[in-house]
Parts: sequence; C-alpha cells; structure tokens
Amino acid sequence: MLDQLSDKRIDDTKPRKQGISYIIDKLQGFDKENFAIISPMIDIVKIYGAYPMLITNEQLLDRIKFYHENNVLVSAGSTLTEYAIRENIFEQFVKEAASLGFDVIEIGENNIQLNTEQKKKTSTIIKSYGLKHHWKIGKKDPSRQLNTEKTIDKINESLSVHQDKIILEANLGYSVGIYDEKGNIKWSVLSAITSTVSPDNIIFEAPLEVQQAALIAEFGQRVNLAEIKLENVASIESQRRGFLSKASFSISSLKKNPNGGPATKFIYFILQNKSPLEQGDLMHLTGLPRRTIQASIEDLKEQGLIYEKSNLEDIRRKVYHLAKDGWV
Repeated sequence: MLDQLSDKRIDDTKPRKQGISYIIDKLQGFDKENFAIISPMIDIVKIYGAYPMLITNEQLLDRIKFYHENNVLVSAGSTLTEYAIRENIFEQFVKEAASLGFDVIEIGENNIQLNTEQKKKTSTIIKSYGLKHHWKIGKKDPSRQLNTEKTIDKINESLSVHQDKIILEANLGYSVGIYDEKGNIKWSVLSAITSTVSPDNIIFEAPLEVQQAALIAEFGQRVNLAEIKLENVASIESQRRGFLSKASFSISSLKKNPNGGPATKFIYFILQNKSPLEQGDLMHLTGLPRRTIQASIEDLKEQGLIYEKSNLEDIRRKVYHLAKDGWV
C-alpha cells in the first residue's frame, strides 16, 4: 500500500548490524500467522528469565525452531546465565544452550561480580560453542544503581573483552539506568554515556512506548532497542521508517538545555558552533576569566552536555567537545 511513500530502512536485510529490535518471550501465546507477518521487523527474541527451565527440552526445541523458521535469532537471558555461573555449571549451560539452538547469550552482573579475566574466560567458553553474546550493564534494583562514571567504565571493560554490542539494563523502565522514577529518559546521563560510547555499540532496553519513541527520535532509525513487547513491534517499525513522528508521543524537546548562569550558557553556545575548543580558545572568544571558564566547563560536563579529551599534540592540554551524535 502506498509503495511510493514507503522507503526501506537503511539496515533492511537481516542479520542487521544496526536498527535491531529485540523482543521478549514470556511463554505467552501468540498468533503464529501474525508473527510470520511481523517477523521481518524482529531481529532477536529473548526467552525471559529462567523460563527455559520451566518447560521441557522438546517444548523449548519446538519454540526455538519456530523462531528460526521466521529468521529470528533466539537469546537466553542474563538471569539464567548468572544462575549458571553462581552454581558453577556455566559451561554445561552453554553447551546445552547450543544444542537446543540458542544463538545468543546475555551475561549480566546484577547479582554477581566478574573481573576482566573472568569475563575473558566466559567469553571464550561461549565462542567455543559457536554462540554470540551480549554483556548487560546495570542493576535491576533501583536502590543499587551504578553511577554514570561506573556505567561507562563497565561498558568500556565489556567492549574491551568482546567488541560487540552491550545492553543497557532497564528492568521495568522506572528508576533504572537511563530512566527516572517516572520512566522519562535522564538526558544528561544518556548524553554522558553516548559522548563516550558510540550508540552503534549499545542496545537500549526500552520497555515503555514513550522511551522507544524518544530514543528513535533522538538517534534515528538505526538505534538498537530491547525489552520490546510483541504488540509494540509494528509501532516501532513505523517510527523507524518515519510514518509516526515524535509529535505522536508528545516529545517536543529531547536534550535538556544547559542549566546554570549566563556564562555557562554562553560557553555552551560557543561550543555548539565552534567545538572542539581548548580552554584558551574559550577565553579568547568569550573574554571571560579562566576561573569562570573552568567553573562553567565543569558544570557542563556534569550535565553531560560536553566532554573532555586530551590534545593529541600535548596531553597536558584538554580539548572540549559538544556531546552530540553524528551517528544518525
């Protein structure tokens, strides 16, 4: 219908490298005929939690076979993986997962801690059985959240072990990770993360429709989304392809304007138009004293609106970049 208005996505052919839609299967019933229709819009399905242990291997094999027949990869969730690690049966778990037809394994540190060497060993075991894996970053419990700096450290550590995508934990979408207690995105936190880590390497869990819409509006059709309910798949695809605008979800302004005094806002304006700049450049362009420049820079960094890098010619000098994304 209206083929002349319907453009294909940039990453249209599976397996996609970007624009991944990652749904969850809680052993709910679904219409197989309708699933076959929307399956081209789905890349991975995660069989939720420890649910694979609640059904027989024959039932699990049938379910995985159905997804494969529809060209959808199947993942085991991080809850099951953590349980296997804690019970010292991880390799047995991976071996059985491979024999059952799983394609991907999620690994998280919600209730365990793995150092770099343990992560390397874990990664090696999974690869030895021909499976892919994604590290999950974050905690499910709102009272045990990682701060932004720790989150970025964990992301970089995981990417150093396995150069693929990581998953940002969201649990139910409230007070976890990049989301506040109302389920809204904390834009300063998101900007701080994506100024350091490319969105190419992130799969954002986004259980709520408004979160999905906001992330697509911010990063474009190639943003990777997970924790998606089956009934939201077509809506997400409509947004990726531009049929539904961000106005449909009342999303008017995604990134926060800078907070602070006139000097902070002035420096942000300068960086918007001329970044990257050194501190000396900012002093020359604004006429403001060094102390004022330094205070404003720290304020903008805390808000996640700018980030700092060392000058390649002189590492003692710092260069300031605007935290915007040229990825879309």
